[in-house]
Amino acid sequence: MNGAPADGGAGLRADKWLWHARFFKSRSLAQTMVGGGRLRLNSQPVTKTHQQVRPGDVLTFPQGPYVRVIQVLAIGTRRGPATEARTLYNDLAPPETAPTAPPGSDAAPGLRDRGAGRPTKKERRLTDRLRDSDSDLFGD
Repeated sequence: MNGAPADGGAGLRADKWLWHARFFKSRSLAQTMVGGGRLRLNSQPVTKTHQQVRPGDVLTFPQGPYVRVIQVLAIGTRRGPATEARTLYNDLAPPETAPTAPPGSDAAPGLRDRGAGRPTKKERRLTDRLRDSDSDLFGD
C-alpha cells in the first residue's frame, strides 16, 4: 500500500498524500496538521496520521488564510513536480485572490516612498504622536 496505485481499496496515509500533492513543504508539517485534528475526511474529523486516503475522498483542511476542499483523484507513487502533483486532486473550492484596497484609499500608513530613506527624528516623533493618539482612541 505504500504509494501503490489506486486499485479498488488501495490507499495512502493522509499525511503522506498531502505531502505528495504538495500542499505542505514537509511531511512533518502535514503530520502536525492531521494529528492536530484540523483535517476532515468526507466531513469526519481525522486525528490519526495513518488514516487511509482513497480516490473519491473529499479532504477539507486549512492552508494559510484559506480553507481548502479537495477531492482525491489518484494516489501518487512519489512526490514529483507540481504539474504531476496537480493531477492527484480536483480543487472543489479554489482559494480566492487576496482582497484589494478600496478605490479611494491611499497607501497604508507607515509606508514610505521607495528611496525616501529612513525617517528623520521629526518624522518619527510625528509618527509616534499619531500612534499614541490612536491608542487613546481605542483605550489601549
